[in-house]
Amino acid sequence: MDMDLSALWVTLRLATTTVFVLLIVGTPLAWWLAHTRSPFRPVVEAIVALPIVLPPTVLGFYILITLGPYGPLGRLTNVNLAFTFTGLVIASVFYSMPFVIQPLQGAFEAVGKAPLEAAWSLRASKFDAFLTVLSPMALRGYISAIVLGFAHTVGEFGVVLMVGGSIPGQTRVLSTTIFEHVEVMEYGQAHTISAAMLMFSFLVLLAVYIVNRRFPIHVS
Repeated sequence: MDMDLSALWVTLRLATTTVFVLLIVGTPLAWWLAHTRSPFRPVVEAIVALPIVLPPTVLGFYILITLGPYGPLGRLTNVNLAFTFTGLVIASVFYSMPFVIQPLQGAFEAVGKAPLEAAWSLRASKFDAFLTVLSPMALRGYISAIVLGFAHTVGEFGVVLMVGGSIPGQTRVLSTTIFEHVEVMEYGQAHTISAAMLMFSFLVLLAVYIVNRRFPIHVS
C-alpha cells in the first residue's frame, strides 16, 4: 500500500509539472502554428503530433540516449538526467505535447486575431491583450489542453519505463506499479489501481465533452 501511495504522489507530481511546463512552452507555439504562414508550419505540426503515432518505447529510447551521460545533453551539461524525476518530466513534456498544443492551436484558430487587434487599437499591450482578451475567449481550449495533458501523462508507461525506470519515490508511477504487481501475480492490487485509472480516464473524457458543450469558443 505504501508503494502504491508513493507511486500515486509521483504520478500526480509528474502530471502537474508536465502540464505546467507545456502550458508555458506550448501557448506561444500553438499561437504561432495557428496564425503563421511559414512554409515550415507543416514540419512543426508533424513534429508536435509525432508522439501520437510513434511507439512510446522508440521516443523513450531516443530521449534516454539524449539525457544520458554520453548523449548530447549529458555531454553539454555534464549531468546525467536519465532515471531521474527531472528526466522523467522532460520525457513527459515531449510525450504529452500534442495533447496540450493541438487543443490550444484549435482554439486560437477559432478565435482569430480580430479581438487582439481591437485591444491593440485601444492601446492595450500585446501581453495584456493576450492575457485578458484572447485567453478567456479560448477558455475551452485551455481546459481541454490541461485535462487531456494531465490524463495522458498519468497514463504513461513505455516512455516512463525507458527514461525513468521504476525507482521508488522518484520515478515509479502508477502505470509501472501495475506492471510490477502483475509480475509477482498480485492481481488484486493491480486490479484496484487499473480500475481506478479506468474510471479516471472515463471521467476525463466525459469532462472534456461537457466542457466542449458548455464553453463554446467565440469565433471572430
